[in-house]
Amino acid sequence: MFIARVRGNVVSSQKVETMTGRKLLIVEPLRVDEKAGSMRGTTKCFVAVDSLGAGTDDLVLVSQGSSARMTSQTEKSPVDCVVIGIIDTVFADSAEVYRKGENAKPQVS
Repeated sequence: MFIARVRGNVVSSQKVETMTGRKLLIVEPLRVDEKAGSMRGTTKCFVAVDSLGAGTDDLVLVSQGSSARMTSQTEKSPVDCVVIGIIDTVFADSAEVYRKGENAKPQVS
C-alpha cells in the first residue's frame, strides 16, 4: 500500500465489460519528508479504480498488484491499482504532516 494524492481522473467510453461504471483516478504517490515535516510528490502517476468516491486533491491509500482485486468492487475486474481509503490524518516521526479539512493547510508539495 502507499499514500497518494488524487491528481485527476480518466474517462474511457470503451472498456471491458467488467470495468463499466468504474471511476478511474490519476494518483501520484507521495513520500514523507520527515525533516521538513511534509510529504512530497514523486512525479510518477498511476491510474487507480476508485472504490470510495475520492476527489481531486484528496490524499488516499492505494493498494496495488493482485491485492487490488480483493475488494468487492474489483474482484472480477482486470485491475492492479485501487483506492482503498481516503486519508484523514498522517503522522510521521511523532509529527502531524497532514490533516484533512476545510481549514487545514496540508503540507504536501
